[in-house]
Amino acid sequence: MGNPPTEDKPQSKLWWNDGSWWADMWTASGWRIHKLDRSSKQWVDTGVQIDSRANTLADTLWDGTHLYIASHVVTVSTEDGPKASRPDSPARLYKYSYSNGKYTPVSGFPTEITRNSSESMTIDKDSTGAIWATWTQVSGLATGGYTNAVMVNSSAPGGTSWGTPASLSGESAAAAPDDISSIVAFGKNKIGVMWSDHTTGSVWWATRNDGESTGSWKVQSAVRGPNQADDHLNIKSLQADSSGRVFAAVKTSFDMNSTARKSDPQLQLLVFKPGTGAFDKFTISTIGDCHTRPQIVLDPENNKIHAFQTGPATTVTGCPYSGVSGAIYHKTASMDNPVFAAGRGTPVIQDATPSINNATTTKQPVTSESGVVVLASDDTDKRYWFADLGIEGDNQASQPGTFVPVNPKRFLDTRQSSGPVGPNGSVSFQVAGSDGIPANASAVVFNLTVTEAKSFGHVRAYPAGATPPDTSSVNYIGGQNVANSVTVPIGKEGKVTLLNTSSDGAHLVADVSGYYVGGPPTVAGAFVPMVPSRLLDTRQTTPVGANGGTVSFQAAGVGGIPANASAVVFNLTVADPKSFGHVRAYPAGATPPNTSNINYLAGRNLANSVTVPIGAEGKVTLLNTSSGTAELISDVSGYYIGGTPTAKGAFVAKVPSRYLDTRESTPVGANGGTVSFQTAGVGGIPANASAVVFNLTVTEAKSFGHVRAYPAGATPPDTSSVNYLAGQNVANSVTVPIGGEGKVTLLNTSTGTAQLISDIHGYFIGG
Repeated sequence: MGNPPTEDKPQSKLWWNDGSWWADMWTASGWRIHKLDRSSKQWVDTGVQIDSRANTLADTLWDGTHLYIASHVVTVSTEDGPKASRPDSPARLYKYSYSNGKYTPVSGFPTEITRNSSESMTIDKDSTGAIWATWTQVSGLATGGYTNAVMVNSSAPGGTSWGTPASLSGESAAAAPDDISSIVAFGKNKIGVMWSDHTTGSVWWATRNDGESTGSWKVQSAVRGPNQADDHLNIKSLQADSSGRVFAAVKTSFDMNSTARKSDPQLQLLVFKPGTGAFDKFTISTIGDCHTRPQIVLDPENNKIHAFQTGPATTVTGCPYSGVSGAIYHKTASMDNPVFAAGRGTPVIQDATPSINNATTTKQPVTSESGVVVLASDDTDKRYWFADLGIEGDNQASQPGTFVPVNPKRFLDTRQSSGPVGPNGSVSFQVAGSDGIPANASAVVFNLTVTEAKSFGHVRAYPAGATPPDTSSVNYIGGQNVANSVTVPIGKEGKVTLLNTSSDGAHLVADVSGYYVGGPPTVAGAFVPMVPSRLLDTRQTTPVGANGGTVSFQAAGVGGIPANASAVVFNLTVADPKSFGHVRAYPAGATPPNTSNINYLAGRNLANSVTVPIGAEGKVTLLNTSSGTAELISDVSGYYIGGTPTAKGAFVAKVPSRYLDTRESTPVGANGGTVSFQTAGVGGIPANASAVVFNLTVTEAKSFGHVRAYPAGATPPDTSSVNYLAGQNVANSVTVPIGGEGKVTLLNTSTGTAQLISDIHGYFIGG
């Protein structure tokens, strides 16, 4: 045959049915259905013929009752060698029934999808039973130039007859001759088409509701910008996913840019969320990994995405050239928080040549019963190769009270919605059941920012439907942006309420960084959320003395916190300070750490979230470093169960220790300058830790701005972790997933440089 048999990039050659894996594979007699005999590790020819044409490739779809196979004649266009699609080269839909271990051709098939050849073609089935197909069709001559149209067609229910192929209209549907398209059913009643567009550096996305007229497509860009598009894409969805998410692996063209950095993304995961109508972008592999031709498989049982891609053989260092064949590599990430580990991943297919390429998988979600099978080919030796992989247990926290980190995501911004929160007014926002957070989540961690405040005041965060507590979550003055980390139980209808105590309005922004699994917490290190309550208020006794004055307060064995609690989460407020300074929180009886929890100026009330181990006699100590006295207030929002934590997502508290201080090296640059620091694998934090809790301090800032904290290797989020003014020392607690190479990245949005300090208080156990 003329093409590698496991091509093309958007297509699937495998399906799972009746306890076995099946494949569309080439033989000397043409394309036939094969069955995987797992005991002998062999693909067995069933003798069931598909298409005898050697110049074809196919996409398969098992719908639970019937097998559909779209077989099309191949014409490959390249950027340097465009070729027009050939007429009188029909693409055909084959259909098979299944019974007693055997596939039988259905009468009246194959039917004809189109008369023209194409580089690729994919199919899916909508909720009405219609089969949809997409492909790109090149027209033109070498003398006059070539154009490429994104084509779609749909059948009567069951694929029995087809309409007239039509192109998606509009400027965005114009593509270069070597661009391709793919199709997917999603959201229970929608069809989506995705295609690459070298011309504008875009990957486009068109959607329609089932049953609408043929031309009812809504078109938007999935990603757009210099070097963002190449003709590699693979798209999957889960019809059982209530949020209707779509996952697409795409290749960038940074590898064709001589100025690209090794850290620039080569393969990216695009995640479409119909609730927002937008795509999130995550890096699968970088230019330095030298990957190409990605395939993804969804594993809802373990909430995982499996990514397979071609890369150089394990014996090869560096990247000999873009698109080099050699081996198939495997990576995984959480479906809710798809941060892939740095590096090439695990090699799962490799031979001695080595020239393995063109992985292909299944459209279906996989399970612990099916495992994951990936098929590839060596076009030099003309051999198939495959990997049969079991799927690991859930690497995500599942025990009640354990923590699931997510890439920071904005859940509320009153500047974009309801307007400022009025004096003594409140706003509630949806947390549970939204944007990947399950409906039974017990508590949420988010960064709360007050902006455009007209007067001084404070905000109280509490579970929706509960009585507002007599506590504070963030204190602010008029005209200043102030942020604080908040951990709060989720309330009625899955919402959290924010109450503004000021005499005037203020805008509120909430950026979520994780949640706690619902249910009664029992395991060591699990979090027990509480409606905020006050454990300390020195205004009722005596201010904390200057120059190392301390106050200790009872945390364990009071207010519903058990005597064996390991750590406590509380909001620490400094009130009426007589001079500038900072406060250090640590376990009572321990040596005071050389860290800070909150930095303040004279006369200004300021709050920050603190997570700290509980010390001797169940107490926590606060040390005031200022040359003046200060009042300290502690409002507890939860505690961690004592014992030795072992469960995924359980919290391990640490005596605060410094992991980053750019004052010892170089300030973080302006306008998007970043610094990454090692968290996992150092200082007692294990290599598999999933997330880290640290106090982030900004000092010596040359201008105003904010810092964004996120997993190293991930796309910087459109959120903030701490806001600051020029010359101001500001600290905020941050909870963030750990990213590539065990690191966390801090991005400075300011027009001036700033020094950043990170003091870690604990971590969450990973899988």
